[in-house]
Amino acid sequence: MKKILYLECNSGISGDMTVGALLDVGADKEVLEKALDSLNLSGYHLHFGRTKKCGLDAYDFDVHLETEHEHSHEHEHSNEHEHSHEHEHSHEHEHSHEHEHSHEHEHSHEHEHGHEHEHSHEHEHSHENGHSHENDHSNEHDHSHENHQPHEHRNIGDIYKIIDRLEADEPVKAMARRMFDIVAEAEAKAHGIPLEEVHFHEVGAIDSIIDIISVAVCVDNLGVDAIVVSPLAEGFGSVRCQHGVIPVPVPATANIASAYSLKLRLTDNEGEMVTPTGAAIAAALKTEDRLPSSCQILKTGMGAGKKEFKQANVLRAMILSQEEDLAGDEMWVLESNIDDCSGEALGLAMECLLDAGAADVWYTPIFMKKNRPAYMLSVICKKNQIESMEEILFIQTTTIGIRRCPVNRTVLPREKRTVMTQWGEAEIKVCKYKDREFYYPEYESVKALCRKSGLDYQTIYRNLQRED
Repeated sequence: MKKILYLECNSGISGDMTVGALLDVGADKEVLEKALDSLNLSGYHLHFGRTKKCGLDAYDFDVHLETEHEHSHEHEHSNEHEHSHEHEHSHEHEHSHEHEHSHEHEHSHEHEHGHEHEHSHEHEHSHENGHSHENDHSNEHDHSHENHQPHEHRNIGDIYKIIDRLEADEPVKAMARRMFDIVAEAEAKAHGIPLEEVHFHEVGAIDSIIDIISVAVCVDNLGVDAIVVSPLAEGFGSVRCQHGVIPVPVPATANIASAYSLKLRLTDNEGEMVTPTGAAIAAALKTEDRLPSSCQILKTGMGAGKKEFKQANVLRAMILSQEEDLAGDEMWVLESNIDDCSGEALGLAMECLLDAGAADVWYTPIFMKKNRPAYMLSVICKKNQIESMEEILFIQTTTIGIRRCPVNRTVLPREKRTVMTQWGEAEIKVCKYKDREFYYPEYESVKALCRKSGLDYQTIYRNLQRED
């Protein structure tokens, strides 16, 4: 059985929404808390609770920063908060998701929240570039008060050091690093600066560090085999920062969507629905582009956002199961019609393609326009091999164009066995179907034994089938 995690982003995606959805769908809260404790970060506490979004019960995960004024929840949650300090924390504070506006318009926690996070807890909001992201998603709230305290600036190396302290397997740390790398690359491009000069604002702040690491820990804890992410619903309008007004989707989010082929679905909701951290999470987690044609829902969970839209502001997570023998294997077929290439060149191209990992390569005689005789070259490969296969085709053949399309195949479980015969060792492929086994001697082994014994191919082949 193949276990699939599906993230349905019909109301956008952000850090705390994702953590809430993963916890609600079955990630272990105690495992998460233990992992976060190993970071040895202070100055915050976690909120685990429930809330209602359009009448739907959803998991409300939050990172509360502890400040001198103990305003705990009125920090920046994705700049969507109405930083009025008198709102009642009803979980519907006007912010589209949470708190990780990493797109260089920092949350200017210098405002009256007194976020002078200098008291040993390592979560200063690194607002060195003055990007006081001064609004919730409706851009109405200027947070940029001038008497802010200095904050420690974090670059990607500083983030890595924090992740290195995490008591978790290396794949979890690698996933967290990848999410930060994606945001850093997007910020560097948005601001036209080298990667090493990017200083993280919200993404470097404690709450966003917690969000990203929590996502990595929770995904690992769920133990899924594949992750599918739906198109990301995004709003319209603009976001104000100290440097001016920038459009939605903000540049960092747009850069991530472009670089990692994330599909955005634009809506008529005013304001930002996809934060840069949310986009980075989607880009880092996605392993497959589409859901299987049929599957079974094992469990669902919902993570609450913090803004009110006409639709429920939730990120829904589903655990799906797919039977392996019915699911088959998605591959890609590359094809090209070639009428001006020698047989020797085509033979070399086939060898190069197979050596590069193609599942199969073949030629089909065809007639092209003006009745010219030609060959259609066909290649089966995995999606991540398409680029390397096309490079071989363009270099080793005379083709000037390649068609490609996805296909599904059903593959029998198989294993290789080595058997000993009176003429020496040979390899046999064993395939299984339900309660039956089929034995296929490998060609190279049959050929070698034929030459060694002087016997014919069929005799050796039948003998090897009996040997197993």
